[in-house]
Amino acid sequence: MVAKILLYYVFTPIADPDAVRLWQRDLCELLGLRGRILISEHGMNGTLGGDMAALKTYVRKTKQYAPFKGIDFKWSPGTGLDENGASLDFPRLSVKVRDEIVSFGAPSDLRVDDNGVVGGGTHLKPGELHKLVEARDDVVFFDGRNAFEAEIGRFKGAIVPDVETTRDFVAELESGRYDHLKDKPVVTYCTGGIRCEVLSSLMRSRGFEEVYQLDGGIVRYGETFGNSGLWEGSLYVFDGRERMTFGDGAAVIGRCVSCGAPEDRMVNCADDACRARVVLCASCGDAAACTKHAAVTAA
Repeated sequence: MVAKILLYYVFTPIADPDAVRLWQRDLCELLGLRGRILISEHGMNGTLGGDMAALKTYVRKTKQYAPFKGIDFKWSPGTGLDENGASLDFPRLSVKVRDEIVSFGAPSDLRVDDNGVVGGGTHLKPGELHKLVEARDDVVFFDGRNAFEAEIGRFKGAIVPDVETTRDFVAELESGRYDHLKDKPVVTYCTGGIRCEVLSSLMRSRGFEEVYQLDGGIVRYGETFGNSGLWEGSLYVFDGRERMTFGDGAAVIGRCVSCGAPEDRMVNCADDACRARVVLCASCGDAAACTKHAAVTAA
Protein backbone atom coordinates (compact mmCIF):
# COMPACT_ATOMS: atom_id res chain seq x y z
CA MET A 1 0.00 0.00 0.00
CA VAL A 2 1.16 3.55 -0.78
CA ALA A 3 0.23 6.53 1.39
CA LYS A 4 -0.99 9.59 -0.49
CA ILE A 5 -2.78 12.87 0.26
CA LEU A 6 -5.43 14.52 -1.91
CA LEU A 7 -6.07 18.26 -1.90
CA TYR A 8 -9.04 19.61 -3.85
CA TYR A 9 -11.91 22.08 -4.05
CA VAL A 10 -14.76 22.96 -6.35
CA PHE A 11 -16.99 26.04 -6.47
CA THR A 12 -20.40 25.10 -7.83
CA PRO A 13 -23.97 25.61 -6.59
CA ILE A 14 -25.11 22.78 -4.28
CA ALA A 15 -28.84 22.63 -3.63
CA ASP A 16 -28.66 20.13 -0.75
CA PRO A 17 -25.31 20.35 1.08
CA ASP A 18 -26.39 17.93 3.80
CA ALA A 19 -27.20 15.19 1.29
CA VAL A 20 -23.71 15.64 -0.19
CA ARG A 21 -22.27 15.48 3.33
CA LEU A 22 -23.91 12.11 4.03
CA TRP A 23 -22.76 10.71 0.67
CA GLN A 24 -19.18 11.90 1.13
CA ARG A 25 -19.00 10.65 4.73
CA ASP A 26 -20.26 7.19 3.78
CA LEU A 27 -17.92 7.01 0.78
CA CYS A 28 -14.84 7.96 2.85
CA GLU A 29 -15.74 5.56 5.65
CA LEU A 30 -16.22 2.72 3.18
CA LEU A 31 -12.78 3.40 1.68
CA GLY A 32 -11.03 3.90 5.04
CA LEU A 33 -10.05 7.52 4.33
CA ARG A 34 -9.29 10.20 6.88
CA GLY A 35 -9.18 13.96 6.57
CA ARG A 36 -11.42 17.02 6.42
CA ILE A 37 -14.22 17.89 4.01
CA LEU A 38 -16.27 21.10 4.14
CA ILE A 39 -19.46 21.53 2.10
CA SER A 40 -21.62 24.61 1.59
CA GLU A 41 -24.12 25.92 -0.93
CA HIS A 42 -21.05 27.29 -2.78
CA GLY A 43 -19.18 24.00 -3.25
CA MET A 44 -16.84 21.54 -1.53
CA ASN A 45 -13.29 21.66 -0.14
CA GLY A 46 -11.36 18.62 1.02
CA THR A 47 -8.04 17.19 2.13
CA LEU A 48 -7.93 13.40 2.46
CA GLY A 49 -5.24 10.86 3.24
CA GLY A 50 -5.05 7.11 2.75
CA ASP A 51 -3.95 4.33 0.47
CA MET A 52 -3.53 5.41 -3.15
CA ALA A 53 -5.87 2.72 -4.47
CA ALA A 54 -8.64 3.84 -2.11
CA LEU A 55 -8.08 7.49 -3.03
CA LYS A 56 -8.27 6.68 -6.74
CA THR A 57 -11.63 5.02 -6.11
CA TYR A 58 -12.73 8.12 -4.17
CA VAL A 59 -11.76 10.37 -7.09
CA ARG A 60 -13.61 8.21 -9.60
CA LYS A 61 -16.79 8.01 -7.50
CA THR A 62 -16.78 11.74 -6.66
CA LYS A 63 -16.36 12.75 -10.31
CA GLN A 64 -19.43 10.70 -11.23
CA TYR A 65 -21.53 13.44 -9.62
CA ALA A 66 -21.96 15.90 -12.51
CA PRO A 67 -21.23 19.17 -10.60
CA PHE A 68 -17.93 17.63 -9.38
CA LYS A 69 -16.69 16.16 -12.66
CA GLY A 70 -14.23 19.01 -13.23
CA ILE A 71 -12.50 18.89 -9.82
CA ASP A 72 -8.72 19.31 -10.07
CA PHE A 73 -7.30 16.80 -7.59
CA LYS A 74 -3.76 17.48 -6.39
CA TRP A 75 -1.67 14.55 -5.15
CA SER A 76 1.25 14.58 -2.73
CA PRO A 77 3.12 11.92 -0.72
CA GLY A 78 1.71 10.94 2.67
CA THR A 79 3.74 10.14 5.78
CA GLY A 80 2.50 6.57 6.01
CA LEU A 81 -0.36 4.21 6.93
CA ASP A 82 -1.17 2.46 10.19
CA GLU A 83 -1.74 -1.29 10.56
CA ASN A 84 -5.32 -0.84 9.34
CA GLY A 85 -4.28 1.07 6.24
CA ALA A 86 -5.46 4.45 7.59
CA SER A 87 -3.51 7.66 7.02
CA LEU A 88 -1.03 8.73 9.70
CA ASP A 89 -1.42 12.34 8.55
CA PHE A 90 -4.99 12.73 9.86
CA PRO A 91 -6.33 11.53 13.23
CA ARG A 92 -9.92 11.09 12.03
CA LEU A 93 -12.48 11.81 9.32
CA SER A 94 -14.50 15.04 9.54
CA VAL A 95 -17.23 15.90 7.01
CA LYS A 96 -19.23 19.05 7.81
CA VAL A 97 -21.61 21.58 6.30
CA ARG A 98 -20.64 25.24 6.79
CA ASP A 99 -21.70 28.65 5.48
CA GLU A 100 -18.35 28.88 3.68
CA ILE A 101 -15.92 26.23 2.44
CA VAL A 102 -13.12 28.66 3.24
CA SER A 103 -13.86 31.00 6.14
CA PHE A 104 -13.51 34.63 5.09
CA GLY A 105 -16.58 35.60 7.10
CA ALA A 106 -18.25 37.01 4.00
CA PRO A 107 -20.56 34.35 2.54
CA SER A 108 -22.92 36.98 1.11
CA ASP A 109 -20.03 38.50 -0.92
CA LEU A 110 -19.41 35.27 -2.81
CA ARG A 111 -21.33 34.36 -5.95
CA VAL A 112 -20.86 31.08 -7.80
CA ASP A 113 -22.37 29.50 -10.89
CA ASP A 114 -21.71 26.32 -12.85
CA ASN A 115 -18.38 27.77 -14.00
CA GLY A 116 -17.09 28.59 -10.52
CA VAL A 117 -16.63 31.89 -8.69
CA VAL A 118 -18.26 34.88 -10.39
CA GLY A 119 -16.08 37.99 -10.56
CA GLY A 120 -12.82 36.41 -9.42
CA GLY A 121 -9.31 37.02 -10.69
CA THR A 122 -7.82 35.81 -13.96
CA HIS A 123 -6.36 32.32 -13.55
CA LEU A 124 -2.68 31.95 -14.40
CA LYS A 125 -1.00 28.59 -14.86
CA PRO A 126 2.61 28.47 -13.57
CA GLY A 127 4.11 29.06 -17.02
CA GLU A 128 1.72 31.94 -17.67
CA LEU A 129 2.74 33.51 -14.37
CA HIS A 130 6.37 33.55 -15.52
CA LYS A 131 5.37 35.16 -18.80
CA LEU A 132 3.52 37.90 -16.93
CA VAL A 133 6.50 38.58 -14.68
CA GLU A 134 8.82 38.71 -17.70
CA ALA A 135 6.52 41.11 -19.56
CA ARG A 136 5.76 43.46 -16.67
CA ASP A 137 8.07 45.03 -14.10
CA ASP A 138 5.31 46.02 -11.68
CA VAL A 139 3.80 42.63 -10.82
CA VAL A 140 2.92 42.28 -7.13
CA PHE A 141 2.63 38.91 -5.38
CA PHE A 142 -0.04 38.97 -2.67
CA ASP A 143 -0.03 36.12 -0.13
CA GLY A 144 -3.55 34.80 0.51
CA ARG A 145 -2.60 32.68 3.52
CA ASN A 146 -2.32 33.30 7.24
CA ALA A 147 0.80 35.35 7.96
CA PHE A 148 2.55 32.61 9.95
CA GLU A 149 2.50 30.28 6.93
CA ALA A 150 4.71 32.71 5.02
CA GLU A 151 7.39 32.54 7.72
CA ILE A 152 8.84 29.40 6.14
CA GLY A 153 7.97 29.92 2.48
CA ARG A 154 6.67 32.57 0.06
CA PHE A 155 7.13 34.01 -3.40
CA LYS A 156 10.10 36.32 -3.77
CA GLY A 157 9.20 39.88 -2.80
CA ALA A 158 5.62 38.99 -1.90
CA ILE A 159 3.39 41.18 0.23
CA VAL A 160 2.30 39.21 3.29
CA PRO A 161 -0.75 40.78 4.96
CA ASP A 162 -0.72 40.77 8.75
CA VAL A 163 -3.61 38.34 9.22
CA GLU A 164 -4.00 35.54 11.75
CA THR A 165 -6.93 33.91 9.95
CA THR A 166 -8.71 34.32 6.61
CA ARG A 167 -11.48 36.17 8.46
CA ASP A 168 -9.06 39.08 8.88
CA PHE A 169 -8.70 39.70 5.13
CA VAL A 170 -11.85 41.76 4.59
CA ALA A 171 -10.86 44.33 7.23
CA GLU A 172 -7.28 44.28 5.93
CA LEU A 173 -8.40 45.04 2.37
CA GLU A 174 -10.70 47.81 3.55
CA SER A 175 -8.02 49.39 5.77
CA GLY A 176 -6.49 51.36 2.90
CA ARG A 177 -3.04 49.77 3.39
CA TYR A 178 -3.08 48.32 -0.12
CA ASP A 179 -4.85 51.08 -2.05
CA HIS A 180 -1.57 51.86 -3.84
CA LEU A 181 -1.85 48.44 -5.50
CA LYS A 182 -5.26 49.01 -7.04
CA ASP A 183 -3.88 49.95 -10.46
CA LYS A 184 -1.10 47.32 -10.49
CA PRO A 185 -1.14 43.67 -11.62
CA VAL A 186 -1.68 41.74 -8.38
CA VAL A 187 -1.14 37.97 -8.30
CA THR A 188 -2.81 36.26 -5.36
CA TYR A 189 -1.52 32.86 -4.27
CA CYS A 190 -2.25 30.28 -1.59
CA THR A 191 -1.63 26.60 -0.89
CA GLY A 192 -3.92 24.88 -3.37
CA GLY A 193 -5.80 27.81 -4.90
CA ILE A 194 -9.06 27.87 -2.95
CA ARG A 195 -8.39 30.87 -0.73
CA CYS A 196 -7.39 32.93 -3.77
CA GLU A 197 -10.66 32.12 -5.50
CA VAL A 198 -12.44 34.07 -2.78
CA LEU A 199 -9.71 36.62 -2.04
CA SER A 200 -9.39 37.70 -5.67
CA SER A 201 -13.15 38.26 -5.92
CA LEU A 202 -13.07 40.30 -2.69
CA MET A 203 -10.23 42.40 -4.07
CA ARG A 204 -11.95 43.04 -7.39
CA SER A 205 -15.18 44.08 -5.68
CA ARG A 206 -13.14 46.57 -3.61
CA GLY A 207 -11.54 48.38 -6.53
CA PHE A 208 -8.43 46.36 -7.40
CA GLU A 209 -8.44 46.56 -11.18
CA GLU A 210 -6.02 43.87 -12.40
CA VAL A 211 -6.19 40.80 -10.20
CA TYR A 212 -4.79 37.36 -11.02
CA GLN A 213 -4.74 34.09 -9.11
CA LEU A 214 -2.21 31.29 -9.35
CA ASP A 215 -4.10 28.33 -10.79
CA GLY A 216 -3.61 25.27 -8.58
CA GLY A 217 -1.83 27.35 -5.97
CA ILE A 218 1.67 26.83 -4.63
CA VAL A 219 1.25 23.05 -4.88
CA ARG A 220 0.81 23.08 -8.66
CA TYR A 221 3.55 25.71 -9.08
CA GLY A 222 5.98 23.58 -7.08
CA GLU A 223 5.12 20.51 -9.14
CA THR A 224 6.00 22.50 -12.27
CA PHE A 225 9.13 24.40 -11.26
CA GLY A 226 10.39 22.71 -8.10
CA ASN A 227 12.93 24.96 -6.40
CA SER A 228 14.08 26.62 -9.62
CA GLY A 229 11.34 29.22 -9.94
CA LEU A 230 10.05 32.20 -7.99
CA TRP A 231 9.00 30.26 -4.88
CA GLU A 232 11.37 30.19 -1.90
CA GLY A 233 11.35 27.85 1.10
CA SER A 234 8.90 25.26 2.42
CA LEU A 235 5.14 25.03 2.10
CA TYR A 236 3.15 24.90 5.33
CA VAL A 237 0.36 22.30 5.21
CA PHE A 238 -2.50 21.63 7.63
CA ASP A 239 -1.96 17.94 8.25
CA GLY A 240 0.46 15.68 10.07
CA ARG A 241 3.32 16.55 7.71
CA GLU A 242 3.13 20.25 8.72
CA ARG A 243 5.45 21.27 5.88
CA MET A 244 6.62 20.04 2.51
CA THR A 245 9.21 21.01 -0.08
CA PHE A 246 9.43 20.56 -3.83
CA GLY A 247 12.55 18.42 -4.03
CA ASP A 248 16.04 18.54 -2.61
CA GLY A 249 17.86 21.81 -2.12
CA ALA A 250 14.90 23.94 -1.01
CA ALA A 251 15.94 27.22 0.59
CA VAL A 252 15.40 27.57 4.33
CA ILE A 253 14.05 31.09 4.82
CA GLY A 254 12.44 30.70 8.24
CA ARG A 255 14.27 31.87 11.35
CA CYS A 256 14.03 30.31 14.80
CA VAL A 257 12.07 32.69 17.01
CA SER A 258 14.45 31.95 19.90
CA CYS A 259 17.97 31.96 18.43
CA GLY A 260 17.50 33.20 14.86
CA ALA A 261 18.99 30.11 13.19
CA PRO A 262 17.66 29.09 9.74
CA GLU A 263 14.73 26.71 10.30
CA ASP A 264 11.44 25.55 8.75
CA ARG A 265 10.09 23.61 11.74
CA MET A 266 6.92 25.13 13.24
CA VAL A 267 5.38 24.39 16.63
CA ASN A 268 2.47 25.60 18.73
CA CYS A 269 3.38 28.32 21.19
CA ALA A 270 3.51 26.76 24.66
CA ASP A 271 2.03 29.92 26.21
CA ASP A 272 -1.77 29.53 26.11
CA ALA A 273 -2.17 33.31 25.97
CA CYS A 274 -0.10 33.59 22.78
CA ARG A 275 -2.04 31.07 20.61
CA ALA A 276 0.44 31.27 17.75
CA ARG A 277 2.49 29.02 15.51
CA VAL A 278 6.19 29.83 15.72
CA VAL A 279 9.34 28.74 13.93
CA LEU A 280 11.55 26.84 16.39
CA CYS A 281 14.78 24.92 15.83
CA ALA A 282 15.25 21.56 17.54
CA SER A 283 18.02 22.83 19.82
CA CYS A 284 15.84 25.53 21.39
CA GLY A 285 13.21 24.87 24.06
CA ASP A 286 9.54 25.76 23.68
CA ALA A 287 9.58 27.88 26.80
CA ALA A 288 12.41 30.09 25.56
CA ALA A 289 10.79 30.54 22.17
CA CYS A 290 7.41 31.41 23.57
CA THR A 291 8.82 33.80 26.15
CA LYS A 292 10.55 35.70 23.37
CA HIS A 293 7.46 35.55 21.09
CA ALA A 294 5.19 36.80 23.88
CA ALA A 295 7.53 39.70 24.59
CA VAL A 296 7.61 40.71 20.93
CA THR A 297 3.81 40.40 20.65
CA ALA A 298 3.22 42.47 23.81
CA ALA A 299 5.52 45.21 22.51
